Amino acid sequence: MSSTADLVDAKAAEAHLLRFLAVDGVTGEEQAIAEAVIDELVKVGVPKSAIRFDDAHKRIPVPTQTGNLIVDLPGTAEGPHLLFSTHLDTVPLCRGAKPKVEGRRVVSDGTTALGGDNRTGCGVLVSLAETLIKHKLPHPNITLLFTVREESGLHGARELNPKDLGGAVMCINVDSQKPEDIITGAVGQENWEVEIIGRASHAGLAPDKGISATLVGALGLANARRDGWFGKIEKPSGKGTSNVGIFGGKDGKPAGDATNVVTDYAWMRGEARSPELTFAAEIAEAFKKAFEEARQAVTATDGATAEVKFTHVKAYPPFHLAEDAPVVRRAAAALEALGIKPKLMFSPGGLDANWLDKHGIPTVTIGAGQREVHTVKEHVELDEYVTGCRIAVLAATLKG
Repeated sequence: MSSTADLVDAKAAEAHLLRFLAVDGVTGEEQAIAEAVIDELVKVGVPKSAIRFDDAHKRIPVPTQTGNLIVDLPGTAEGPHLLFSTHLDTVPLCRGAKPKVEGRRVVSDGTTALGGDNRTGCGVLVSLAETLIKHKLPHPNITLLFTVREESGLHGARELNPKDLGGAVMCINVDSQKPEDIITGAVGQENWEVEIIGRASHAGLAPDKGISATLVGALGLANARRDGWFGKIEKPSGKGTSNVGIFGGKDGKPAGDATNVVTDYAWMRGEARSPELTFAAEIAEAFKKAFEEARQAVTATDGATAEVKFTHVKAYPPFHLAEDAPVVRRAAAALEALGIKPKLMFSPGGLDANWLDKHGIPTVTIGAGQREVHTVKEHVELDEYVTGCRIAVLAATLKG
């Protein structure tokens, strides 16, 4: 093992992780975890003057407590300006998590998710700063980025102003599972919504006078499935996936409120993913066509039909880095220095890396031991987490 990697203090790294896991910070409510991260950074020697927040939260369309946290580590050697990133927030299922160590694994009490996604990333970045400062390791200019609202739409990365990163030319994002995996690309996503306005009538006395918004919605989904646009999709023009996530009314309300009334309103939200954003949009358009067909199929006795309002917007763009991209080579070299054979992967889900790459900063994503994320079975493999810390230190100190 590389002597530089051996400088990582495993006990200290694990202590950082355990502290962060015990702090609530669900998506949009990152102030407390940001303050905990700042506290640990100052303790390991980062000057307060090097720590700041941006104003991304002012541009995020949903309430967000704070902007992205940015930390500057001035270089002590020649080399490309590096960015190391992770996200501060967790999914809501992590609220109230009570982490505990069982052997070489951190688990929750089984009533919540743990928050290893992405407290492992927060621990890795703090441990990186600690190792560089404590051992005065030579490194180029480094910026640490802790984003907000990743879990609810990659908002912090999307609204980031790349000028706030001081000229970083490549990024290593910590937000995955196995240390041997290097994510070099990810799908893009199109989000769609459909609003169906039907007509209420008494379901027993005059069902034929009503227009069931629920039926229109159900038929629309059935049409999409019939035509091969639901779930896993393989067409001559591309490949991708789709899903409907919400079917009901808006603002958490049900589509209807009584069994004896023909439902006059329904609302759905779904997604389409593909390595090609144009094909993700094509999937969304296919859903639009499916709902239009359903609208025409459901009529009242007077011939009236529902009103269907369908919209779709880009959630995040896809990206795919070449194997010989400088950041891919740097990450792979760090793994190889530890005797780990890199495995390059393409992600079926979006990452902050999608937007960082769009901002002009080629980004790979590495793992640090998070497992079964977004479930009550979530846990962190501590040996893999420490390996993630060592990979980050090696990637930061490699020459060239």
